[in-house]
Amino acid sequence: MKPVGAIARYTDNDPGDRLNCSGFSLCVQPYCYQPPLPENPLTVINQSGGPRLDWSALSLSLLLMLTTACASTADAPAWADSPVVASPVTASPTSVAQTLPALIAADVVYLGEQHDSVADHAAQLAIIEALHAENPNVAIALEMFQRPFQPVLDQYLAGEITEAELIEQTEYEQRWGFPWELYAPIVRFAKANQIPLIALNAPTEVVRQVSRQGLSSLGLSNLAPETLAHIPPIADIDTSNDNYRAFVLQALGAHGAHGNFNPDNFFAAQLVWDETMAERIAQFRQTHPETQVIVLAGQGHVIFGYGIPDRVARRLGDDLSQQIVVLNPSATIAAEEDAADIFWYSD
Repeated sequence: MKPVGAIARYTDNDPGDRLNCSGFSLCVQPYCYQPPLPENPLTVINQSGGPRLDWSALSLSLLLMLTTACASTADAPAWADSPVVASPVTASPTSVAQTLPALIAADVVYLGEQHDSVADHAAQLAIIEALHAENPNVAIALEMFQRPFQPVLDQYLAGEITEAELIEQTEYEQRWGFPWELYAPIVRFAKANQIPLIALNAPTEVVRQVSRQGLSSLGLSNLAPETLAHIPPIADIDTSNDNYRAFVLQALGAHGAHGNFNPDNFFAAQLVWDETMAERIAQFRQTHPETQVIVLAGQGHVIFGYGIPDRVARRLGDDLSQQIVVLNPSATIAAEEDAADIFWYSD
């Protein structure tokens, strides 16, 4: 794996008391460094090579025009031919309309976010709207909700509880904590169009224990069986990807030199998140094989495919078609040809 620059730095010595930060879920009471984004407001970069091309005349409003797409890309409006797609190394510019078919055809689409980025969430909504316009049979899978709260999401979609009750009953503020309005338009769109919402994440209680005591501690855990039921069996948590471990620990930077930080346990906690989310996506696809799953998760869970995508593929086989989109990546990540299928700039 090529080296990747630091994504975040940390100030809390207890990795168990985690607050999601930016696009890398391992941040703990952190401040996050976000490298400057390209000056030009909208560029989609397709991962097939070529010098990056920026398009100064484009703006976020053009991205949002995706929502006006017709039911078929063959009928795409004139704006769709604007040159907003290019590769960072060798490919020539193309357009959003030429990029969308790859996303439309995928079984699973990952939209890797910085959790606190307004631009990333606006782009997610625009892409979701465009994909839904082409194929209404989609579901939205969300890192921001933990798996025990799936019934609450179902009640919200059914109109049985209000949005305020959804926030309260999923313990959103305690378990996620980023401003609700970043995600609210996506959740509201799902309700208005009766798009299934899938709670992906592992319970905080499990991740906290693993980050402090390691995976093996789950076998001796005093956690309730119903809590442990929301993660895969320990045997299904694959720790063998050394490149991923190096990526995670490099992203953590110097934090490992402080306090009671244990890098092995910290990496194990990341894997619990990844495997738990991958298992839920795979379960949904197995019972809804015709439904496209659009996954909203932090960039650290999807870059290079190491986190969630490879673990979904392991469960569902080689015939699975997946597309990884990293939204507004740093210049360091954008220089990595294998980091994603598409880089999408909107800020």
